[in-house]
Amino acid sequence: MRLQDEISHCNICAVRFAATASRHKPRPVVWFDAKPRILIAGQAPGMRVHNSGKPFTDRSGDRLREWLGLDPEAFYDRSQVAIVPMAFCFPGYDAKGSDLPPPKVCGETWHTRVMDILDDPPVTILVGGYAHRWHMGGRAGVTETVQGWRDHAPRVFPLPHPSWRNTGWLKKNPWFEAELLPELRAAVKDALI
Repeated sequence: MRLQDEISHCNICAVRFAATASRHKPRPVVWFDAKPRILIAGQAPGMRVHNSGKPFTDRSGDRLREWLGLDPEAFYDRSQVAIVPMAFCFPGYDAKGSDLPPPKVCGETWHTRVMDILDDPPVTILVGGYAHRWHMGGRAGVTETVQGWRDHAPRVFPLPHPSWRNTGWLKKNPWFEAELLPELRAAVKDALI
C-alpha cells in the first residue's frame, strides 16, 4: 500500500477526536507526491479543510498563496507542491472553541516517512511554530525564528501561520512583508521553473 493511502486510512486519533468539543471522526488530508519542488510544512487542518478534504481551502490559504505568489492551480499541483502538516487531521476544538494543537502521535507516526519520500525539495516553507520546531529544532518562539529567516534562505523559509489571528503580528513586523516575502516569492518562482 502506498504511504498516501496508509495515511488516508489512519484512525489512530479516533478516540481522541471523539472526546473533543467538535466530536469529529478522523479525516486525514493527504496532499503530496514524491519529489516535489516545494514543501509546505504546516500545523494541522482546520474545520473548513476537514470538511473540504483539500488543504488551505480557507482564508489562511488565500493569504498563504498571496505570500507565495502562487495561484490555486500552481499551489495545488501535487507534482510540484507538497503540503504536509504536523497532523494530517483536524485536531478538534477545545471547550472554548479554539483549535487544539496537532496531536504528537501523528507527527511521530508519519512525518519521517513522508519526508523520506519527498527527498529534500529545493524549497521548504515552514508555517507556524509546530513546523518550525520539528524541522529546525530548538525552542525559539515564532517571531524569533521568522526573524532569523536569512540564516536558512533560500532553501528554507520559516513563516508565521497565515491565520487572520496573526494580522496584528504582521502589522507589528512590517519587515516580514517588505523583506522576507519578496525573497520567498523569488525562491518559489525559481523552484518551479
